[in-house]
Amino acid sequence: MTHPKTPRPLTLNVWEAIEFDHNEQSLRNITDAAAEIGVERLVLDDGWFHLRRNDRAGLGDWVVDPAVWPNGLAPIFSYIKGKGMQVGLWFEGEMVNPDSDLYRAHPEWVLHTPHHPENLWRHELVLDLTIPEAFNHVCEQVSAILNELPIDYIKWDHNRTVIDTGVKAKVRAQTQAIYRLFAELKKRHPHLEIESCASGGGRIDLGVIDYVDRFWVSDNNDALERQTMQRWTSLVIPPELLGSHIGPTPSHQTGRQLPLSFRAITALFGHAGIEWDISKISSEERATLTSWISYYKKVRELIHSGKTVRVDYSDAAGYFHGVVAQDKSEALFAYVQLRPTQSVHPAQLTFAGLDPKRMYSVSAVYPAGKPTTMLIALPPWLTGVKLSGDVLMKAGLPAPILAPENALLIELR
Repeated sequence: MTHPKTPRPLTLNVWEAIEFDHNEQSLRNITDAAAEIGVERLVLDDGWFHLRRNDRAGLGDWVVDPAVWPNGLAPIFSYIKGKGMQVGLWFEGEMVNPDSDLYRAHPEWVLHTPHHPENLWRHELVLDLTIPEAFNHVCEQVSAILNELPIDYIKWDHNRTVIDTGVKAKVRAQTQAIYRLFAELKKRHPHLEIESCASGGGRIDLGVIDYVDRFWVSDNNDALERQTMQRWTSLVIPPELLGSHIGPTPSHQTGRQLPLSFRAITALFGHAGIEWDISKISSEERATLTSWISYYKKVRELIHSGKTVRVDYSDAAGYFHGVVAQDKSEALFAYVQLRPTQSVHPAQLTFAGLDPKRMYSVSAVYPAGKPTTMLIALPPWLTGVKLSGDVLMKAGLPAPILAPENALLIELR
């Protein structure tokens, strides 16, 4: 398998905007706002299929629910396409709710430990995709939707672990069945891209990376939590495959309120997107998102082709990381203040991965607004300085004192 070579489209997922409250007019309003600010792909998440008004029913029945979409999904998908965006759709094909037509017809297709009752978790059971009939059922239902509708991308969720087999070999066989399923879907639909959505990391492994084009690391979209998640996930998953979204504030998962500039810089270092009801945001927020999206499109080639650098920053209250072009001609770094420093002044910013003999123009950039800084003089280099790579890597630059939960973006050219 090969991953797409095209620029990774700025993605809007509507889950945190509408959850299970599917309504065509709401989706049209979000689509209009998305097109206005430059979104390139819009993904309809959970809630579109039979009986799916909450998370207790419907998994396994991959047919459009006429009670919610009486005219089907074709009209809204055509509307999205008409605005120049790609279309994505959510599935969780490995799972089944007991309240579903599939389970009522085929309870024998569910994985469970012999001589033990079924283990219901998150109101879900696991389909045994090593059973050919179960595999074919999922494959044919998903493929039928892909044949019917102009879908470019599917988000494939995996919201619970596979602990119901009794033997490890069965888990391996189940995982290999998913690989075969993804390969078959891509064979039938060569244009299709797949996101492996993992809730808490359940479907992120280095085997599935050959079959999918994007990973969703966690449903926790809090930017402060994401800083740590993305830092360590990126040890094995490159930025172009790492979904990273600007969410609303306060965060749906933690209730934490974070500045838009911080959320935007956090989301920038990956396959960037938004998960927020942008039809209801202020004109100022909309302008900021437009600026940030434009900047993402400008720098995504660097982020998705350069070398990721994680500086071993000596102040535990902050992160310093970035990406350097393969020819070392340019770089983009983020200085992140996670929490208050315990030092009188934060540690010096010493860069890494640069060409020691090359001269670099260095300055701070603010595509999503300026961070909040403490009320003291800011380092003059923020407005521009020219230094050698050797100096930047050995002596570095004085760090500004940022308020906690803020970040600064630094360009080197």
